[in-house]
Amino acid sequence: MKITLLILVLIFFISCSKEPEKVPSQIPVKNTEKVSSKVQKEEQKKVPQSIQKFPTCVKVLDCDACIKTTVQKSSFSELPDFYSENFDDVLKVFKKNCQTQKAYQIYHSLCRQAETVHNAKAFIINNFEAYHITNKRRKSKKHRGLLTAYYETQINASLKQTERYKYPIYATPKDLVVVDLSSIYPELKNYRLRGRIEKNKLVPYYTRAEMKFTDLNAPVLCYCDSKIDRFFLEVQGSGIAKLDDNSTMYIGYDNQNGHKYRAIGKYLVKQKELKLEDVSLQSIIEWLHNHPSRIDEVLNYNSSLVFFSKRDQGATGALGVELTPMRSIAVDKRYILLGSMLYLSADLQEEKSSKKEKTSKNRMNRIVFAQDTGGAIKGNIRADLFAGNGEKAALFAGHLKAPLQLWLILPKKRVKKR
Repeated sequence: MKITLLILVLIFFISCSKEPEKVPSQIPVKNTEKVSSKVQKEEQKKVPQSIQKFPTCVKVLDCDACIKTTVQKSSFSELPDFYSENFDDVLKVFKKNCQTQKAYQIYHSLCRQAETVHNAKAFIINNFEAYHITNKRRKSKKHRGLLTAYYETQINASLKQTERYKYPIYATPKDLVVVDLSSIYPELKNYRLRGRIEKNKLVPYYTRAEMKFTDLNAPVLCYCDSKIDRFFLEVQGSGIAKLDDNSTMYIGYDNQNGHKYRAIGKYLVKQKELKLEDVSLQSIIEWLHNHPSRIDEVLNYNSSLVFFSKRDQGATGALGVELTPMRSIAVDKRYILLGSMLYLSADLQEEKSSKKEKTSKNRMNRIVFAQDTGGAIKGNIRADLFAGNGEKAALFAGHLKAPLQLWLILPKKRVKKR
């Protein structure tokens, strides 16, 4: 009976946690070993290695966690445009990434070496190796996944509720109960149960639709002037509130109501309001503005509610560091460890020029870092690229939906199969 009840509770409440990691107080530094000038030539001469699949788990030595995904060992010469990367920029982000405990556990001594590196390109090539992430469940295009993007949104807000500013941005409710079962069920360590107590029972927390008829027992950080902007602030996970007194407030993800995220774009396609190929952030917002009487219906399709907290800096991911535009990605941490360095290669969608009717295909190839998570990011070959803030970032994020390949970049000779 107890097991049955537990399963029922899990069905209602399970949602992925998104908790920042603590930063080590100090990381000792030691001199970098000499790097070889012949490595690039040697890599370019290498024949692609035969398949070396790790079907269950990739283990980095001295790291407690395990990377539960299937990979094939690769050489850097197999990574598109790898040697054209801006390695100096990569090194800066790598050192910032190493300030977190999870990244430090993965890269350990390389985090210390990075502090004294003078040749960033040689440091990366000499000390790391690439592993191509595959999807064993798919017989065709087994290396292909999906790349999308997100951005730091901006809202108009006020600290006081007025006729214009009437939509509250909530902090975590005082009656939200978060249950961690990992001490009893270690296999559930990445999950949390969320709900509220009613008559001595844990019941689901209020949905988005129920929130309209309920005064949440939660502090209000500020009030914004658009329920549409508030919704997409939740989707993006962080934002900048431009207050009516000309001051600025940074806000970011703090908690969630425990209900599963559902994409309203899919709902509009199902309702035959938008064509699948036309769905983007911009097309959804335009549709909502053109159909004010149906805004609540569409937004309430997504029962998930996000709660926020004030931040001292811009967009900060689940890893606990400030995100770097075009270098930080959100991943599914069931398959990719937060703090991991990766290489992505994506075929961007064809873009039509406003002046010419011709179309052109672009490709994005770059080193990125797993520093965030998201409710819609599911699967091992799945990434959500942080685009920054502003109109250009919003436009880029709103339209990006591209086939993706991913490689893990891990310490050389410190990986084993489990």
